[in-house]
Amino acid sequence: MAVSLLQFHEVSDLCIGKPAVKSLPPSATIREALLALKRGEESFVSVWVADRASPEKKACAGKVCMVDVLCYLCSEENISSPAAALGAPVSALLPTKDSSLVRRVEPHSSVLEALDVVLDGAQNLVVPIRSGAGRKKLPGGGGVADFCWLTQEDFVRFFLNSIALFSPVPALSVSDLDIVRPAALAIRPHDPALTALPVIRRALADQTSVAVVTDDGKLIGEISPSTLAHCDEGAAAALAALSAVDLMSWIDWSGAPPESAVRAVKAQLREKGMAGMIELLEADLSPPFSSSSSSSTSSSSSSSDEESSLAAERRPRRLRSAGSYSARMGRRSEEAIVCHPGSSLMAVMIQALAHRVSYVWVVDDDYGLVGIVALPDILSVFWELLQQPFERE
Repeated sequence: MAVSLLQFHEVSDLCIGKPAVKSLPPSATIREALLALKRGEESFVSVWVADRASPEKKACAGKVCMVDVLCYLCSEENISSPAAALGAPVSALLPTKDSSLVRRVEPHSSVLEALDVVLDGAQNLVVPIRSGAGRKKLPGGGGVADFCWLTQEDFVRFFLNSIALFSPVPALSVSDLDIVRPAALAIRPHDPALTALPVIRRALADQTSVAVVTDDGKLIGEISPSTLAHCDEGAAAALAALSAVDLMSWIDWSGAPPESAVRAVKAQLREKGMAGMIELLEADLSPPFSSSSSSSTSSSSSSSDEESSLAAERRPRRLRSAGSYSARMGRRSEEAIVCHPGSSLMAVMIQALAHRVSYVWVVDDDYGLVGIVALPDILSVFWELLQQPFERE
């Protein structure tokens, strides 16, 4: 039985080879978090506070990534002076109320117990690394061992490694399994990117993405928090100035946009009266914080000319799927990953893991957006199967 074979696996089995998480105290500033993100290998850092039950120990209050910083700088209260907002404590980026997005699980817990926690809404599990020689302690940890992260992706990989135990279900289509959910987070190509801020926040919390769709429902790309997380603080200025489709181009440049695009963003920010965002775009965030000594580009060029320069920098896009078809106008650097309603569960699992995404868009033959399959949807299938032990021949 699948259950009898899997019930012996502990959470620690999934932690093998996992590095210790990098941490910041809640008193650290957003600027310090930003610098840590820019020089670190991980796309996020964790924030630790005193444990309520045991104050001498530390508890994970949450994690922050570049998208948290960008959304904070573009919020209504900070968009006029984003540089000043960088001095706020990093705790300002955390949920204002208790959140279950990050949950602690002990290494001796079973994989099935941990799966319950994930399906209860946890994005990440924080697991103590069993002590060993030479392991460092968390700053001020009071003897608490290092911790590592487990993600939804780790659980999908675990089940894929045991996929034969669940046959024939993995061969069923995502449509037959009823795990295609509506793609509720979407924006039109020429909508101001700033209007997408609430759905970007939601996509970050859900570990999904924001679809960019035409008026007739065709998927032409996405604003992916996982890709946006690899940009720098200049993306806040782009988010404040550009349309959704132009923001996609900025994200594709991964923090190194051409000068023509920078000029176009500055011109649009001037028109909007967002001098603070121009300062952020020109600023040197390496200590000490200072504005660029070079003067801004002459404003004599018309904004329409600069907008044309930005459009000229965009290359044709195409969607990529597991099948034999592709569509134009997809993402360049992190192309939107798509499947059909008839794609098998196993194919979608392999697709998501291969491209390191936590969701796969579902489109029809005309590339109309049908919905989305997220990793929790996939994991729920295995959870249901494990509630009903079944015999194998």
